Amino acid sequence: MYSNKNSVVFPGQGSQYPQMLSHYFEKFLAFQETFELSSKLLGTNFVDLIQKGNKEELSKTEVTQPLMLIANVALWNLVKEKIDKPVCLAGHSLGEYSALVASKVLDFKDALMLVQERSRLMQEAVPHNEGGIAAIVGLDEETINTVCTRISRNLEFLVSTANLNSPTQIVISGTKLGVLKAIDEFKLLGARRAINLPMSVPAHSNLMKEAAKKFSLAVKKVQFNDPKIPIILNVDGKAEEDAEMIKAKLIKQIYNPVRWLDTVNLINRMGVKTIIECGPGKVLCGLIKRISPEITVIDLDNYENFLNLTSD
Repeated sequence: MYSNKNSVVFPGQGSQYPQMLSHYFEKFLAFQETFELSSKLLGTNFVDLIQKGNKEELSKTEVTQPLMLIANVALWNLVKEKIDKPVCLAGHSLGEYSALVASKVLDFKDALMLVQERSRLMQEAVPHNEGGIAAIVGLDEETINTVCTRISRNLEFLVSTANLNSPTQIVISGTKLGVLKAIDEFKLLGARRAINLPMSVPAHSNLMKEAAKKFSLAVKKVQFNDPKIPIILNVDGKAEEDAEMIKAKLIKQIYNPVRWLDTVNLINRMGVKTIIECGPGKVLCGLIKRISPEITVIDLDNYENFLNLTSD
């Protein structure tokens, strides 16, 4: 049993893994049907990829982005029948598209099309092996921004904050040279960890501005509705109720930092007692516990947790 003051959050790229969510495929035909529909629409066998693909195959941006959307939404379709209406929704980076579907801002098929286009444009924006992403633990936002700004005066070393995940866990993104230089400097400044992440696309950096500009053309063709459940957006960590503003913020999200720390703090201020992570893995649960330890977190990667969901 859990408090009916709940929120649902959706993970993004990086939470995928081979044979993920296997119990749901075995137990729920509707779960598998969401994947089969998506496979027909996009021409990729996502069920086969999950069941037979390796870590590297699942980590390709053009595969991961639609795959995570499909997995999150397939799980949401089961979860929404077992819980009270959430106080609010949010998604981390790519996970924001799942939140938009759950709040009925976007139709699932439209979201799938947008995510496929987003992944293609982001992949094309920077030549292979020229972008980089790294996680920095133990330094604050101001210190990281100061170092990144100084390094970025040379455009070959462009680097900036990409994800503000918790008070002391921040992801940086930019050119490979810029990220490597920043890692060295952060280690000298006493970072507990400063490590490269295995992602080829420098998301949420200025290198994505051209991709965002092209993506805006796809967004303009899609119907956006005002949300049925309040949704907190990445770009500013604020709840947004207007469909046109959501469109604008979704485009900006590609080259601006994910303000996850602000998002969780707002969820907390909204009186939420329980946050459910709806998707594979439990990355967001870990981040939430570091930001707001008083909030109960439930990851649905654990099938037993799903079975125990029930509204008060």
